[in-house]
Amino acid sequence: MMSLRSRVLAISRPVSLSIAGTLLFIDLAVILYGVFTRYLLGGAPIWTDELARFLIIGCVMLAAGAVWVEGGHMRVALAERLLPMRLSRFLNLYQWLLTVTLAVGGAIISYRYALSVSMFTSSGLGISRTIPMLSLPIGFALLAWHALWYGPAPLPTVEDSA
Repeated sequence: MMSLRSRVLAISRPVSLSIAGTLLFIDLAVILYGVFTRYLLGGAPIWTDELARFLIIGCVMLAAGAVWVEGGHMRVALAERLLPMRLSRFLNLYQWLLTVTLAVGGAIISYRYALSVSMFTSSGLGISRTIPMLSLPIGFALLAWHALWYGPAPLPTVEDSA
């Protein structure tokens, strides 16, 4: 029987990655449209570059938490393997607390920033800058969510999945 923690992660990880994958697919379509119009029709609309930039930032931020839980982010796990078990557990707790603290702090700070730029509009899309900037606090909040549910357990490594 799966624990609540496992069930929550089994639902939230694929949802986060599916939304991030959808944003990446839309980003690819926008970039291809921009390239097509620039080189075949003589000029690309100004909004394509800006939308592509916003979409890739949103994609990365939405996927960060799910990738962290899978151990798919870039990190060096050598210290965890070389330390005695007790110190390794302490290091895992420290890394987990640091991740949760930075993610919650990033969510709060980026949310305040996103709200503070509401009076400005983007040059290409003509929308409030708050709309694309909200991907940062949402991404940081999702990272905190995934990290909190995962807990201070050791993160998987490439060797674990093989």
